[in-house]
Amino acid sequence: MGVGQVHIPKEVYFDFLGITIPIHWDYHAYLMVGVWFVLVPICILTIRFGKPKPTLNGITVKVSIWNAPWWWFSIHKYGLIAAIGLALAGAIVAVTVSRGFSGSLHAFFGLTTVVLGCIQVIAGWFRGTHGGKNYYTADPNDPATWYGDHYNMTTRRRIFEAYHKTAGYFVYFFAAGAVTTGLMQYPIPGLAEFIITVVLVAFVVSIVLEYKGFRYDGYRAAHGYNREHPFNKAREKL
Repeated sequence: MGVGQVHIPKEVYFDFLGITIPIHWDYHAYLMVGVWFVLVPICILTIRFGKPKPTLNGITVKVSIWNAPWWWFSIHKYGLIAAIGLALAGAIVAVTVSRGFSGSLHAFFGLTTVVLGCIQVIAGWFRGTHGGKNYYTADPNDPATWYGDHYNMTTRRRIFEAYHKTAGYFVYFFAAGAVTTGLMQYPIPGLAEFIITVVLVAFVVSIVLEYKGFRYDGYRAAHGYNREHPFNKAREKL
């Protein structure tokens, strides 16, 4: 084996089962490419361009997967949870059959991608409460019931958004590195071409939707464009 090459096991023996199982690395590749270059882009494009056009009072029904007005948020949230779950499972299987961390560049990029992806999901748990003057839990005549981390754009919410949106770019940097180094170790005919095609399609779709004006402001889409809302007021003063 030459310098820099990595041993790729073709089978794994499980002592507790007493059997040898062949390893199909192409399945691992298809799974990870499907997660990071199909499912995750759909989730990102959906929340970026799927938000409804802002109205005066925003969306008043509960943030829930069961309420259609929040379909764009539900796809983003639960799609990413599913994607990270699949990626984590794929990583665990890969580490298990490899008998630990291989130390290769692919392993570094891959595990970093999965770890950052998991942190993205965990960060979502700390995004705070929703709130809003017109939200279903609020009394329009009682300001005390309007409070929410998102509605009031608290420090907690600002930190969440700053991290979540920025970290997403870094996740994709490592994901691209993982796929590139993985295909260098274990080439699969047609997979690189598929990835390039998906990236180009996502690129063109993003340009078209941006040009058409579908990237609405998240705060105004959720709470409305009424100037009385806290974050709308704050931005007017800038």
